[in-house]
Amino acid sequence: MTVTTTSQALPKGTSGKIEIALSTLLVVLFLGLAAWTRIWVMTAVPVGFLFGFFLQKGDLCGASAFSEVILSRDGSKTFGLWVAIVVSMVGFAAIQAVGWVSLAPKPMFWLNYIVGGVLFGVGMVLAGGCISGCLFKAGAGNLNSMAALTGIPLGIGLVEYGPLNPLHRAMMTHVVKSGSGGPVTVSSLTGLPYWVLAIGFAAATVAGVVLRRASRPAAARQTQAHPARRLVTGSWKTWQAGLAIGLLAVPAYLSSAATGRNYPLGVTHGVLQAYELLTDNQIVHVWRPSPTPAATRPAPPPSASPAPSRPAPSSPPKPINWWLVGVVVSMVPGAWVAARLSGVARLARREPVETVTAFFGGILTGAGAAFATGCVVGNILSGWALMSVGLFVFGVVTILANWITTYVHLMGGTFDRATVRAVLFR
Repeated sequence: MTVTTTSQALPKGTSGKIEIALSTLLVVLFLGLAAWTRIWVMTAVPVGFLFGFFLQKGDLCGASAFSEVILSRDGSKTFGLWVAIVVSMVGFAAIQAVGWVSLAPKPMFWLNYIVGGVLFGVGMVLAGGCISGCLFKAGAGNLNSMAALTGIPLGIGLVEYGPLNPLHRAMMTHVVKSGSGGPVTVSSLTGLPYWVLAIGFAAATVAGVVLRRASRPAAARQTQAHPARRLVTGSWKTWQAGLAIGLLAVPAYLSSAATGRNYPLGVTHGVLQAYELLTDNQIVHVWRPSPTPAATRPAPPPSASPAPSRPAPSSPPKPINWWLVGVVVSMVPGAWVAARLSGVARLARREPVETVTAFFGGILTGAGAAFATGCVVGNILSGWALMSVGLFVFGVVTILANWITTYVHLMGGTFDRATVRAVLFR
């Protein structure tokens, strides 16, 4: 049961001009400051703001995208996610071709991806969203997502720094490499260049859409057709949000690479590090490419007296990547603006049992993402776009775990043969 307590919808007749103006000013301001100062980490703010805005406009959450396939036989969100992946592929191929980035797919830590995928797939159903889903839903006022966001960094911390870390490190020793010693990718398996595969995936997707539309009866196409909603004040179709996110992924990759992080969009460790800024004082700030390694720098001149020794810290400092933190923190206001413009931003009271379940689901989600070194954004959206075979394994395991948990937790299903057959073939 959900009871609305506070509404933040725009008044009738309001066009949202103030929100649009302030949002535009924010994006332009940070882009201008970054260009003027050459401090490129500031570009994380407009990237995160737009990412949260696009996700909320399309309600494009990985958890619901997979769950709705068996809940309502609706694969539109899954298709929207696939559109984002394919558009990212083509964009990444383009910026690699001109030499702006060197693609760096993740290694095949197959055991981490299987264990992490199971925990992540179960957890995000209980939490009511994947990590990015919880971020944009929290921005729109979802209390369960806020509760999940308090559990997610706890789960990540258990694996990154807590008692599960030895297991995590031990599992990472089980890595499969390609014949050349690098990551296993679709390109390394097929021998085809990345750009050829990217064009092939895009062409197959377009052909599939064309064939599907052509196979629909004319009457069905007419009844499903409707006027395009206003891009600012209306909700978006999932493929529109996927297209926007795929286009955003390209400048996001360039933004990330300019700060020394050679990887596209990701949010898992940004959530953890945002919490560490509030709770830890043993941190090291990362916001630009690493300086010249010490081995290649000239030795300092000898000093007259040795520097005073300092006691070693009890634990090594934790890195705070400000690009990741900037993206994660900016996603929440971006989602709030999108929800307010669409008239769906509201704070709603939830049943306590739902909120508690979301909290513990967040812990599972965070632990699964940490074991797997990423979530739907880092491992599926970005990882599949980079054609990492290990992350295809993670994605398949995650989807299967999501479906089983959806079937049991949300549909009240059992595993007798007749019931399972009815769900699969209804």
